[in-house]
Amino acid sequence: MANSGRSVLQRRSSVSNIVQAALDGLAVILTAVLLVQARVGFVDAKSTIMILLLMGIMAVVYDQLGVYRAHGGFTVKAMTLIRAWTVTFAAMLLIAFLAKQSATYSRIVIAALYAIGLLVQIILHWLIRSIQLTWVRDPANREKVLIVGQGELAESLRRKISSNPWLAQEVIGQVAVDRRGAGSRAPEGPALGNLDDVSRLIHEHDIRAVYIVTPLASSEVLEGIYFALLDENVAIHWIPDIFSLRLINYHVKELAGIPLMTLSETPLVGTRLFLKTLEDRVLGLMILLCISPVLLVIAVAVKLDSAGPVFFRQDRAGWNGRHFRIWKFRSMYVHLPDDGVIEQARRNDSRITRVGALLRRTSLDELPQLFNVLAGDMSLVGPRPHATQHDQEYSKRIADYFARHNIKPGMTGLAQVRGFRGETRNIELMTQRVDSDIEYINNWSVWLDLVIILRTFGAFKGKNAY
Repeated sequence: MANSGRSVLQRRSSVSNIVQAALDGLAVILTAVLLVQARVGFVDAKSTIMILLLMGIMAVVYDQLGVYRAHGGFTVKAMTLIRAWTVTFAAMLLIAFLAKQSATYSRIVIAALYAIGLLVQIILHWLIRSIQLTWVRDPANREKVLIVGQGELAESLRRKISSNPWLAQEVIGQVAVDRRGAGSRAPEGPALGNLDDVSRLIHEHDIRAVYIVTPLASSEVLEGIYFALLDENVAIHWIPDIFSLRLINYHVKELAGIPLMTLSETPLVGTRLFLKTLEDRVLGLMILLCISPVLLVIAVAVKLDSAGPVFFRQDRAGWNGRHFRIWKFRSMYVHLPDDGVIEQARRNDSRITRVGALLRRTSLDELPQLFNVLAGDMSLVGPRPHATQHDQEYSKRIADYFARHNIKPGMTGLAQVRGFRGETRNIELMTQRVDSDIEYINNWSVWLDLVIILRTFGAFKGKNAY
């Protein structure tokens, strides 16, 4: 078959999203212009630059945070908008500060632009949403669809379509892939037959779209189903059942016009890597400058408490498995591991010094890792790096253990604020930590990092901190 040259991956942007984005931009521009005119009397060159900068940052941030892809409840939509608008404003103010231009703008105008701009956008989103809901809830506007397949993914798809009014679709039912019937697993949703009944069902119910859900074990039947449906003039969607695998930051993209499904990849690419690096360097430096007196006091206390160096250095595996030397305040007496085996600290461990016990309970021994953050070896937030010996031990018992290395290791992380820190006495505790780490990788955003950093202040002490 000749290649038409058209990309097989179609990027869809609904009219409502385009209209919403245009209204948001127009509302912000008008608000900014009116505020500047009310305060200054005219829109000067510096105000124009500020507005253009705000528009550029807004476009990037809103796309990254999925403002126009969020179709849950309005509360969720509003929170997503608040988060994106706040990040946009923070980025603009940071750029103005670094360019030493922040003093040239009226603080009253900036504060009013943030508050009024956010309020106007929320109102506009509510109005567009109300219009959309009125349209999609009309039965005449709902597209009838059929699911070809069975199993957990097919049933999950049926529930999601049925519970999501934004799709404007109605599931008529499911049919089994296996024609034999006997011994095959029946669909969990409303069963309407098997593959032999698909053509009849399409005509009887005026089906406009068919979802094909094939488990990995039966993907060979896809070709036959596809060519049978080509004659029916329906939209055909294929959902391969890959969710039996542990997926890491999975997504679909294209490679030279060829569809490519990525099962595992780091989220730190392109703009996302830049944002993560900027977050680490700026916040890391600010925190280091603020706590430098505390670091000095701790260093003196460690030195006076027991003989040995102030800092403890150890080899750890980081992003993509690259090794680095981690910094920590020494919290144990100087000793050699028994037979070269590194043991985790235990409750009432005799190796821990008096000062070390306090440092470990409050996690203050981790503060020197800010040097690792500024050096680029670590991040403020991410999976905690383990001793290389423990990496080798747990990777043999947890299949996807090394998936933690798909992002930079962190001083704190989602697992830590959930209480999975300190000693892991059994494999179940380590599995829960790994699950949280992979959940973090799959959902990474600057906003999530900021939430985890704030939650860390309440997680300094815990039952596993010793």
